[in-house]
Amino acid sequence: MIVLTSMQNWSVYRNGVFLLLLMAAFPLFAQLSPGKLSEAHAHLEGLSNCTQCHLLGEKASGEKCLDCHKEIASRIAAKRGYHSSAEVRGNSCIKCHSEHHGRNFQIIRFEPDEFDHGKSGYSLSGAHTELNCRQCHNPEFITEPKIKAKSKTYLGLKQECLSCHENYHQGTLSSDCASCHDFQQFKPASGFNHNKTRHKLRGKHASLACGKCHKQVELNGVEIQQFAGVPFENCTSCHSDVHDNRFGQNCAQCHSEESFQKIKESAEFNHSLTRFPLEGKHNFVACAGCHKSSSVETTKHNFCSDCHSDYHDKEFVHQGSSPDCSDCHTTLGFDRSEFTIERHNRTVFELKGAHLATPCFACHKKSNRWNFREIGNTCMDCHSNIHESYMDKKYYQEASCDGCHSSNSWNEIEFDHSNTDFTLEGAHLDQTCRSCHFRELEGGGVNQVFSDLSSNCINCHKDVHYGQFEEGSVTNCLKCHGYSDWSAGRFDHDQTAFKLVGKHKEVACSSCHTRVVKGDFLYTEYKLKEFSCESCH
Repeated sequence: MIVLTSMQNWSVYRNGVFLLLLMAAFPLFAQLSPGKLSEAHAHLEGLSNCTQCHLLGEKASGEKCLDCHKEIASRIAAKRGYHSSAEVRGNSCIKCHSEHHGRNFQIIRFEPDEFDHGKSGYSLSGAHTELNCRQCHNPEFITEPKIKAKSKTYLGLKQECLSCHENYHQGTLSSDCASCHDFQQFKPASGFNHNKTRHKLRGKHASLACGKCHKQVELNGVEIQQFAGVPFENCTSCHSDVHDNRFGQNCAQCHSEESFQKIKESAEFNHSLTRFPLEGKHNFVACAGCHKSSSVETTKHNFCSDCHSDYHDKEFVHQGSSPDCSDCHTTLGFDRSEFTIERHNRTVFELKGAHLATPCFACHKKSNRWNFREIGNTCMDCHSNIHESYMDKKYYQEASCDGCHSSNSWNEIEFDHSNTDFTLEGAHLDQTCRSCHFRELEGGGVNQVFSDLSSNCINCHKDVHYGQFEEGSVTNCLKCHGYSDWSAGRFDHDQTAFKLVGKHKEVACSSCHTRVVKGDFLYTEYKLKEFSCESCH
C-alpha cells in the first residue's frame, strides 16, 4: 500500500507508473514498421519480409543488402569503385541509404556536381571534366546485360578508351589510345613520339603538319588518316626531284633535313674556300639571296651594307658616315648586340640597379621598331606616373621618381614619412605603404592614394566599438590605445563616471561590459546607460 504524504510523493508515484506502462508497451511498438519503404523496396513491405533485410532484433544487415545488390558486392570484393574508397569502406549500408521514410523518399541522394569522381577509381581530367555524366554513363557503353538493364545505373563502364570511343584508326594502330593521345583533345596526338618509330623526324620534318605525309585513305569503307605503311625509304617517296635525276636519288649527299636550300659543307661545294666563309646566319641564307647574278665575282661582301639596308635610318651617322653593322652586331643575328653595358654607361643615361637587367627593347623598341633617337632620360619618359592625381606634386620634382624609389627595385622605398603631417610610430613603422595607401577608386580599379588622406584612426581601422566613442565625426582611439598594439594601455577607468573602488578593481571587464548584437554587428558595450548597483547586482 502506497501512502501519499505530499504532492511531491504523488509526483514520484505518477512518474513511476508511467515508466512501467511505457516499458510494458515498448515491445509491441518494436514489432511494427516505423514507416513505408521507398518505391525501390516496396516489394519488401510487410512483417513477413522483415528478415530479408534485418537480423532478428537488430538493424538492417549490410550482408543482406549485398545479397541482393550483387553488382556492388562484386566490386567491393574486387576492391574497385566508390564503395571501396576510403570514405565508404567499412561503413554500414544504412549510414548512407536509410529506409522507412515513405514511397517518395530518395534512398540514393546523389549530387553529380559535388561528386569526387576520383573516389570511383577513375579520375576525370581534360575534356572529360566538361562532359555531362550521362554522356559516359550510357547503357550503350555497358556490355554486362544485368547492369545494362538498369535505367539509372552508374555501374558497368570499362576504363578502356575504346569502350566508349570509336576506333578511328580501324585497328591499324595499338588499342592503347593513351599512348599517343591525352584527355585534353583527340587532335593533335600530343603524347605520340615520332622518334620512337623507324622514321625519326629531324629538321623541317619535325615542324610539318602530320597530314603532309599521312594522307586520308579509305579502309573498310571508312576514310581514315593513314599512319601505318607510309613509304619513307627515299626522299623521292614524298618529294619531287627538282634536279630530274641529274645528281641521282641520294638527295642527302648535298641537302639536309634542316632545309632543302641549305647545302651541306660535306657536299661538293665548300663555301669556306672562298674569300667569304659562311658564319652564323649566313649559313642559312639561300645561295640566290646573295648571288643575284651568274657571276660570283660581282658579289660585294666587304661591308654589311653591301647586302643589308640601314635599318636604323642613319640614326648613328657621325661626321657624315654610318658605322658598319659589325660595330654592334654579329653574324649570329641582328637581334643580338655587342653593345655592352660599359659602352651604354658612356652615354647620357648610365644603367644602374634594375636597369642593368632590363632588356634593350623595353626602352628602345617603340611601335614595333627599334628607336635610339629621341629617348628621354627621366623616369616618366619610360614609366607611367601611377601616382598622378593621387599624390601632392611636392613629393616628386621634374618627373623624377627617385624622391621615393630606388632604381634597384620599385619596392625599395626611401621616403621620410616624418616630412608629412602624420609621423609613423609603433606598429605603423612595420607596415608597407600599401597597408594604408591602397584604395579602391570610385570609378573602378585600385591605386595607392597619398594625398587628401584623413589621419582619423577609423579611416584605416574598423571601429570595433560601434561608434561608442565617436565625438562629432572623429573617433580618437589614442585616448585608450597606443601605436604599439591594440591593448588599451592608456585607458584609466578612474577618469570615467564610474571609478573602480574596492572589489570592483578585481572584477573582469567582461563581467560588466558584455557583448551586444545589433544587426550583423557584434561588439562589447562600454558606454553603459546606467551603472547603479541594481544594474549589475
